[in-house]
Amino acid sequence: MKQVLCCLLALLFTPTILAADMPLNMTSGVTEISNKVFSLHMTILYICCAIGLVVFGVMIYAIINHRRSKGAVAANFHESTKVEIAWTLVPFVILILMAIPATKTLIAMEDPSNADLTIKITGSQWKWHYSYFDQDISYYSLLATPREQIEGKETKGEHYLLEVDKPLVLPVNRKIRFLMTSEDVIHSWWVPAFAVKKDANPGFINEAWTRIDKPGIYRGQCAELCGKDHGFMPIVVQVLSEADFDNWIVEQEAQASAAAAEAQAALSKTLSKEELMTQGEQVYMARCAACHQPNGAGLPGVFPSLIGSPIIKGPVADHLDVVLHGRSGTAMQAFAQQLTATEIAAVVTFERNAWGNDTGDTVQAADVNQANSGASSGANTGADAAAEAVQSMPTPTAESSAAASSAAEESQPPVLDDLTMDELMAKGEQVCIGHCAACHQATGMGLPGAFPALKGSAIATGPVENHLDIVLHGKPGTAMQAFSSQLTPQELASVITYERNAWGNNTGDMVQATDVNQQGQ
Repeated sequence: MKQVLCCLLALLFTPTILAADMPLNMTSGVTEISNKVFSLHMTILYICCAIGLVVFGVMIYAIINHRRSKGAVAANFHESTKVEIAWTLVPFVILILMAIPATKTLIAMEDPSNADLTIKITGSQWKWHYSYFDQDISYYSLLATPREQIEGKETKGEHYLLEVDKPLVLPVNRKIRFLMTSEDVIHSWWVPAFAVKKDANPGFINEAWTRIDKPGIYRGQCAELCGKDHGFMPIVVQVLSEADFDNWIVEQEAQASAAAAEAQAALSKTLSKEELMTQGEQVYMARCAACHQPNGAGLPGVFPSLIGSPIIKGPVADHLDVVLHGRSGTAMQAFAQQLTATEIAAVVTFERNAWGNDTGDTVQAADVNQANSGASSGANTGADAAAEAVQSMPTPTAESSAAASSAAEESQPPVLDDLTMDELMAKGEQVCIGHCAACHQATGMGLPGAFPALKGSAIATGPVENHLDIVLHGKPGTAMQAFSSQLTPQELASVITYERNAWGNNTGDMVQATDVNQQGQ
């Protein structure tokens, strides 16, 4: 009998003693919150083990010592008040003991106040977009696992499907606030080592935070079934020391300036068809093949084929418009903010000449830029039709403009023609949906307590100069970003006009690109 009881005790206590070292157990992570979550998990586990020990101990004792072979006679009683009170109070006390540490942990998890750094995380099929508030740093993070490994043609690497081209970079010992939203469907940003798992919902902003204790590489993935390539949407976070992070910020700003200068200089270059096809294939495999397939055949009923497609075989203007601005109501995203003019020109040229399409058309970066800004072009095949596209490419920052001054002198200046109220409102609505609605909502009502309403607000109905200033330069200490380096003067003029006349504001004010330029000087 003693041996049986010893075995039972060993079975009950062994899981709790070795739980922290079990490979399938929750890990303690590298943040204060993750440690609290781990401690809460272990506390509840110990309580459950203790309950199991008492309940099964009493059952086993009763079975052994009150068996019929020993002549035990069952007691004949019912409706015991003491028993009723006992089995009501004991579980109640146990639940209270569980609720106290759980409540403390949950409250701590939901307190993103007094953050040192705010990062907006936007999910889209199937990549993450990271925007650093106050630093004007923004980039996409895509799966970096080679297609050959995915297709089984090569041996899978150590971090198969958990590697990206650009990780999220964070510092240690700073409180980081995350604002999470989505461009299309529901995603979920999950990094187990931080104990952060929050849904990214289209049209809404969810908040989370972390403070990381030690540098390193930490991996996670989308934890919400978000579509065909849900399993190809990893998260990689590179955590640096505070000094290294500050140096990284400086490097990123320098790289952004150099990239803007390079993009500006590229507008005056003419690439051969072979160069465009080579670069276009690379862009297509990285950005388009997940939906339209490497062979361009798409997925019937889900993603259209590009082989002989009316868009591909039709006017270049229509093709550019879809690539630049996407197509609402479908999974086709707008790539105007994701790719450079040269990359867009290359991928459009590739699609129009690959898989037997053979249209012979070539598109240059200047054509894309002119199509994007609404200007006319007559330099290359199909460029005259491309002038119908309306959304502009991002304007370089002041630093990048200075670095690229010589190249800018050779290129044509941006078009600042006055637009009608209807044109400003139509363009402004597109910009608002793409850049503002995630916080202020498509109805202009904002999110009470988090993001102010634009409907009837003092900014949207007050002096135009104040409205321009906050959109251009942001508002320190809040989530309001500076859009002077993210949008063109024409886009800024359009969205301000829209906000001042939509949702019943009806100020009648019209803002033109020249007004934006004057305000920004």
